[in-house]
Amino acid sequence: MARPRIAILARFAENTSATRYAAVITARRLAEAVWAAGGEPLTFLPVAGSNWAERLEGIDGVLMPGGADVNPGSYGQDISSDHVYDVDDLADEVDISLVNYALGTGMPVLTICRGTQITNVARGGTLVQHMDEPHQHYVAPVTIEKYHLEMGLSSAQVEASCYHHQVIDTLGEGLEVIARSAQGDVEAIKIDAAGWAFGVQWHPEDNYDTNKPQAELFERFVSEAASYGASR
Repeated sequence: MARPRIAILARFAENTSATRYAAVITARRLAEAVWAAGGEPLTFLPVAGSNWAERLEGIDGVLMPGGADVNPGSYGQDISSDHVYDVDDLADEVDISLVNYALGTGMPVLTICRGTQITNVARGGTLVQHMDEPHQHYVAPVTIEKYHLEMGLSSAQVEASCYHHQVIDTLGEGLEVIARSAQGDVEAIKIDAAGWAFGVQWHPEDNYDTNKPQAELFERFVSEAASYGASR
C-alpha cells in the first residue's frame, strides 16, 4: 500500500550548511519520524494566496512544524521582548491560512511547537512573548489529562522534549487544554475540527525512537491520514 502523504509546511532559514544562500527547510528528524510511522513526508513551500484545495490534492494529512517566533502583530500586540526572533509575516500568513483550511476539511492535523502556537493565534488566541523560565533544551515528564487514547498513546505520561520560549497565553476558540507543564504552561491541546486534530508544545520528533508515546503519536496521526485518504 502507498504511504499516506503528509504535507509539512517548510520553514525559512537565512542559510544552512548545505546551501549557499537562504533556504526552505524541514527538520530532518521530523521527516524521519513521519517516515518511521509509515508516512511519506512532503515539504511545501510557503506561498502567499495559496489555493490549498488545489495544492493539497492527494494529500492525506497536514503537519504544522516548529519554527521561529510568531509576529505579535498577528495577535494584536507590539513586540515587547528583545527575545522575539526571526519573525516573518509571510510565514505567519501562510501558516494561518493552511491551518484554517486544513481544520475544516476533515484532514488529520498535527501541530508541533510553533505550529501549535500559530493554531492558537489563528483561532483568536494570544501568546506569551517570552516566558520567565524558557523551556529550551528542556526535558520533563508531562501527563496528558484527557484524550491520550485518541492521540494513540499507550501511556498518559510522556517525556516531553521542549525547545521554546513562547507559549499559549489566551486560549483560542475551539481549543481545549489537555496537558500542562509543572509550571502550568500549556503543553497539549485538542483542536475542534472536522477531523482528528491535536497539538503539542514539545517536539515529539526529538525522542520518538527512545520514548514510545512519541512514536505512537506519529503512528496515530499517519494512521488517521491513511483512513482519511481511503475515504476520499
